[in-house]
Amino acid sequence: MAENGMPGPVCDLSNVRESVCIHTRKIFDSCREKDCIEDLRFYPTSAAQQVLSGCQMIRGGTAELLYIYTDVKPVTFNRGFYSIDMRFFYRVTLQVATGTPRCAEAEGLCVFDKRCILFGSEGGAKIFSSDVSPEDLDLGCNCGCHLPTAVVEAVDPIVLDTRIAECCTHNHCECPLKEIPGCVARCFAQELVLNDTSSRRYYVTLGQFSLVRLERDTQLLIPVYDYCIPEAECCGDDQQDPCGLFKNVCFPVNEFFPPNSLEMPKDYVSTRNYCSCKG
Repeated sequence: MAENGMPGPVCDLSNVRESVCIHTRKIFDSCREKDCIEDLRFYPTSAAQQVLSGCQMIRGGTAELLYIYTDVKPVTFNRGFYSIDMRFFYRVTLQVATGTPRCAEAEGLCVFDKRCILFGSEGGAKIFSSDVSPEDLDLGCNCGCHLPTAVVEAVDPIVLDTRIAECCTHNHCECPLKEIPGCVARCFAQELVLNDTSSRRYYVTLGQFSLVRLERDTQLLIPVYDYCIPEAECCGDDQQDPCGLFKNVCFPVNEFFPPNSLEMPKDYVSTRNYCSCKG
C-alpha cells in the first residue's frame, strides 16, 4: 500500500499508482464580500407588531440567515461572464424596551438584494442522467443546463445598528415586500406583517460575510495514490474521567485579575457577541 494514503500536501510523486478521470464541479471564478447593509426594513410578525406598538427604544438584537435565493444570467456582450442575483432572507430578533425592567423580544424578517458578476466560461452541452425519476419528466425539458452553477456560502450576520423612523404613509416611496418563499414563511411561528399601515418603520443595519463562486460540471484527470482509508477510530460511549478532563483545563487567570483596558473585538465571533450584547 502507498505510504501517502491520506489527503494533504504532496512531497513525493513516486508513489502515484495511476491517473484516473473523475467527474466533479470545477470552480471557474469566485469572490468574497464584506457587506455593511444599512437600513434594512424590518417586517415584524403579528405578535412582534403588538410588542413594537409600545416600543420606547430598541437595544440591538441578533440575526439568523434563513435562505439565499440565487439566479444566474449571462452578461450581454461579455462572453463567459454571468451576473448572479442573490436575495438574502434573515430572521431578526430585536430587544425592545417597553418601559419594564426586562426587554421584550420582537421577531421579524429582513431582506437584502445583492448582485455580482463572475466568469463562468461557456458550455453548450445538454446533460441527461439516468438518475432522473419518471415524475421529473413531466416538468419539461430544462434548456438552461448550459449555465454554470452559482454557490453562495455565508455566515449569520452581525446586527450593527437598529433605528426607528417616523414616516408619512401617503408620502412614503418605499416599495413594500410583496411575497416571500414558503420555506422562509414557515420559519416564523406567526404570520409576517408585510403591509404595515402605521407611520412608524423599523430598520436594521447588518454586517454580512459571504463567498460566491461559479462552478461547472467537468471531467478532470488526477493522480491517485491509493484508496482513502480512515485511520482514526470511532469514539464510543466511553466517558473520560471527569477529574482527568478537568486537569486539562487551563487556569482562568483573566477571570481573577481584570485587565487594565478593554480591547475592541476583531474577529467575527467576538464582534457578533459584542454587538448582540451592546446596549
